[in-house]
Amino acid sequence: MTGEQTPSFPHHRADTRDQADKLKYQSAAFLTGVAGVSMLGAFGMTLGMAKKKDPEMFNKGIMGTRELREAGGALAMRALGWGTLYAVAGFSIFCFGVWKLMGVKDLQEFRMKAGHILPTIPKNNPPQSRTEFEGLNDLLQYIIDEDEKKKCKMASKSLSDQE
Repeated sequence: MTGEQTPSFPHHRADTRDQADKLKYQSAAFLTGVAGVSMLGAFGMTLGMAKKKDPEMFNKGIMGTRELREAGGALAMRALGWGTLYAVAGFSIFCFGVWKLMGVKDLQEFRMKAGHILPTIPKNNPPQSRTEFEGLNDLLQYIIDEDEKKKCKMASKSLSDQE
């Protein structure tokens, strides 16, 4: 073998892994972009439908008038602010209550007590079904096939129960 033909297997695996990571990030960026454009499109369509349905009230809601004390955007921001405050405060109180009811002193003790109280997650070793998929289409097809198998089993079971 010459110097040009020497195999570089570790580099090949690293290149393949880098390419797989790059593809994963590109796929995530693409899906995020599609979701963002879809959200903006849906929001724009909703605004357009609202304006088409009642243009006078739509304009009053945008700018605010004597009849309406606040513009729609300001009212929505205020509602979002209060909703966020209630959600954060409520969940914080819930967490604090659970912490005090359990009588723990630190996070390690909380983890141990919660581990004893909560049910254990069964190990799937060896896996009972497929764990690797070529892509999203392969995963969805697998889910459909498994669902059809379950339906066939249920149908055959109900037929045998009727006999």
